[in-house]
Amino acid sequence: MKHYIFALVGLFTILLSSCRSDFDFQHDVGNLGFSRDTVYLDTVFTNIGSSTYTLKVYNKTDRNISIPKVQLGNGENSNYRLMVDGMPGKVFENVELLAKDSMFVFIEVTSDITDANPTDFLYTDEIQFGTDLNFQKVELVTLIQDAVFLYPEKLGDGTTETLPIGDDEIYGFYLDNADPINGNELHWTNTKPYVIYGYAAVPSNETLIVDSGARIHFHAESGLILANNASIQVNGGPSLTEDLENEVIFEGDRLEPDFSDVPGQWGTIWFTQGSTNSTISNLTIKNATVGMLVSGNDGTPTPTIDMQNVQIYNCSNVGILARTGNLVGRNVVVNNCGETAFAGTFGGSYDFTHCTFANYWPIPNQFCVVLDDYDGSVEYALTKADFKNCIVYGSPNRSISINKEGTDANFNFNFDSCLLKFVNGSQFSSIPEYDFTGSHYTNCLVSLTFNSGFIPDFKNEDNNELIIGENSTAKGNANSTYSTFNDILDNPRNSTIGYDIGAYNFIIFD
Repeated sequence: MKHYIFALVGLFTILLSSCRSDFDFQHDVGNLGFSRDTVYLDTVFTNIGSSTYTLKVYNKTDRNISIPKVQLGNGENSNYRLMVDGMPGKVFENVELLAKDSMFVFIEVTSDITDANPTDFLYTDEIQFGTDLNFQKVELVTLIQDAVFLYPEKLGDGTTETLPIGDDEIYGFYLDNADPINGNELHWTNTKPYVIYGYAAVPSNETLIVDSGARIHFHAESGLILANNASIQVNGGPSLTEDLENEVIFEGDRLEPDFSDVPGQWGTIWFTQGSTNSTISNLTIKNATVGMLVSGNDGTPTPTIDMQNVQIYNCSNVGILARTGNLVGRNVVVNNCGETAFAGTFGGSYDFTHCTFANYWPIPNQFCVVLDDYDGSVEYALTKADFKNCIVYGSPNRSISINKEGTDANFNFNFDSCLLKFVNGSQFSSIPEYDFTGSHYTNCLVSLTFNSGFIPDFKNEDNNELIIGENSTAKGNANSTYSTFNDILDNPRNSTIGYDIGAYNFIIFD
């Protein structure tokens, strides 16, 4: 029995000795590896927290080590924040790391523009690994943008501003032309970006003016509303460089590259019933739920919205959703929408010339153009839907969906000199709206089979580069009668070699 006891004691001693060896940590400096030497936290707005960024730290030795300090160079005064081994802070002591193991350091920042370098607006610091005098470091770099922040105010009774929408209310506020902090909120300039929280509303009988080169960023579930008799004038212009210095851009407020093309980051630009006399030039709308939501018209023959050189990309639902709308568009380009690029529903009046309605959503069950008259009553008549020199083409087999409930007299549409896709549509051959030899289609090029050869030859539809190449069927096949203005890049349409269908003149790709 004693032999068994001595054996157990001996085994227990060995195990204890082994455990002490496994978890014997030695102070170590200078032998760490890092997943990167510099962490760029991308651009953030002043006083708005960044996303979380990750640094991986490696113990390259065969020993368990204890790092004397992991700290920010500016210590507790730094605007950066760390999380090391699940613990938040800015200074950590005796951080243990097993042999040949690694750990994650998570990094965030919230900083004011006044903390940044005044010459380049960079806010910098470093993470130090070691001792106060002997350490390895990883640089931290963030670009800080100053901005104009527009958001609902807190009221005296403790509630927050809301906007009445029918019988409901939404989180939002009216823009003020004499705000005590921001001044004229109905004039958006290109001096600073604008960041919108909630829905900003243009009051009745007012006009929101947006200058060339303005940048507007909408937070999640935010957007812009035009009230009855309200208008917007977007005065963008052609840009000379890839910086799009004269383009007006509406997009989300997540500035990291990973979010540059993520759909559904914010709400919509909502033209409510009775909004009127809006003109839009050189505007890009990105990553909304619905790019433009048009809930009716102003009751006059004049178009409620007149737009030229407008691009709408990556909408989780619809690029332009018009219900009984009255729209005119030239050089309008829409792509990558969860349902359809353009929907003219509940009737209305629509006139598009040299436009490109594409849809290359990852799951090809969408359309590019949808038309309907709701229940067919006169109230919802489709008085006009004209598409002239337009490309309507995407990854779905059928690029168009037309649903007529009323009479022919109250359902008027025409595609003139357009490039269309309608593959494997034999089951629709008896429906007059899809008779491509009938009166609704004039000189159109229709891709009825996958090998028809009728292709747009887009440069890169996945990246929303819808300029056409020299192999495009759209090249030289436009009706010159409608080609009275420059293309979307402000290049003259070339009468020497023929006018091209769509918003772009063709180019020869590199």
